Amino acid sequence: MKPILTSLTALLFWFNTNAQSNFYKMSIGAGAGITQSFGDLAKHDYGLAGYGSFDYLFTPFVSLGIEGQMGEINGGDIYTDPYSRQFINSYKAISINGKLSLGAVIDYGRTGFANAIKGLYVGAGAGVLMNKMRFVQRYDLNNPDYIFPGKDSSNDLLVPLNIGITFNFMDRYGYSKYGINFNYQANVTLGEGMDGYDDSPLKFKSGKPDIYNYFSIGLKYHFGSIGLSTKTLY
Repeated sequence: MKPILTSLTALLFWFNTNAQSNFYKMSIGAGAGITQSFGDLAKHDYGLAGYGSFDYLFTPFVSLGIEGQMGEINGGDIYTDPYSRQFINSYKAISINGKLSLGAVIDYGRTGFANAIKGLYVGAGAGVLMNKMRFVQRYDLNNPDYIFPGKDSSNDLLVPLNIGITFNFMDRYGYSKYGINFNYQANVTLGEGMDGYDDSPLKFKSGKPDIYNYFSIGLKYHFGSIGLSTKTLY
């Protein structure tokens, strides 16, 4: 009887340890991508931007981090815009973001579609958009007496909304050390500084906040203290 109990205990221990995995609790990332403006101007143009990030992982699928961006947000066109408006915003942004990955809420195996997409995530946060106009057209070519009001430098509160996926790769010790990330971020600004124009709503009726989208690809490096996941990661 004793050998049987010993064998059952060993088998249960084997199943338990194989249902758990270790993971690094911190990661840094960097990448680049394309911005697209959705402000008060008719033309939603594109710009280039880069980012850097640091995340703390409470579990492999739940994180809180900080992200910095720097690049350009562009919009309008002097010759095609009805009021000759155009801007180039050499912006910087910093935000805190929380993310929840699909692997936290679904069951997945070691293979198959569910396992492949367990790194799919959604997230939201808060931050500051620091606007710096490299160029802004302040007067209408057809009505040069009217000067468009607005600031060349300003700060706006920012609400980033994220959806993306991270594919992690194991190192020789069996840990997820490296990753590649694809992210779409919609940034809702609480202010009128993104496009450099702050006209009276009686003249230019909008009613919508300024938004810029950011499509990015980046690399991640995991490091730091080790955590224990109740789910297998491999």
